[in-house]
Amino acid sequence: MKAVILAGGYGTRLYEETKNIPKPMVKIGSKPILWHIMKIYSYYGVNEFIICCGYKKNIIKKYFEDLQTKKKNKKKENWKIRLIDTGKNTLTGGRLKRIEKFILKEKFFFFTYGDGVSNINIKKLINFHLKHKKLATVTAVKPPGRYGVLSINNSFVKNFSEKKKGGDGYINGGFFILSPKVIKYIKNDKTVWEKDPMFLLAKKKQLMAFKHHGFWQSMDTYRDKLQLENIWRTKNAHWKIWK
Repeated sequence: MKAVILAGGYGTRLYEETKNIPKPMVKIGSKPILWHIMKIYSYYGVNEFIICCGYKKNIIKKYFEDLQTKKKNKKKENWKIRLIDTGKNTLTGGRLKRIEKFILKEKFFFFTYGDGVSNINIKKLINFHLKHKKLATVTAVKPPGRYGVLSINNSFVKNFSEKKKGGDGYINGGFFILSPKVIKYIKNDKTVWEKDPMFLLAKKKQLMAFKHHGFWQSMDTYRDKLQLENIWRTKNAHWKIWK
């Protein structure tokens, strides 16, 4: 099984950190948030990763090279990693389209953002996706109301509204499972995955919502980064499901 992770954006709302490094390399504790995300998938046996790079891609490349060569790194991760340059200004859908050849033969693949952690049960997510036999499943979560809201009816995504303020509706938490067939809904580099592709999939009743009621947190701002750091220091980080 393969997991595709978006790691190419500028992360402008976290400029305190991203002026020097790409957002997925911002650390929680001593490790980049990207490492934390990969550890979540790895816990469930997903060890093949396609990382969609762009902004400051060389920093991500150097990190993984060092991770595999450091003598003090006694426990090496059993990861197969492809770092793909998907362009500095390519949007979310365009990045997915650019790695199409690497996932075409898959029955399904995982797809998520390089800035969010969760204690999501990937096994249950897979079972949900296979049970409903649709092209796409999004993990729906309920954080503060500053994200795009999902309208859900009997687990079908009926509509997707971008960044509605207030309310307690479910929002797009990433951690997708997708059929390679979704690529046909993406036109080019300028396609935003969260707009036309998701809207069309929902309209065709091909987008399901897996409701996750546990921990989920994205790192959009410096405040989010500090919050995740504080949680990590308590040694009670909800997303740390690995030993």
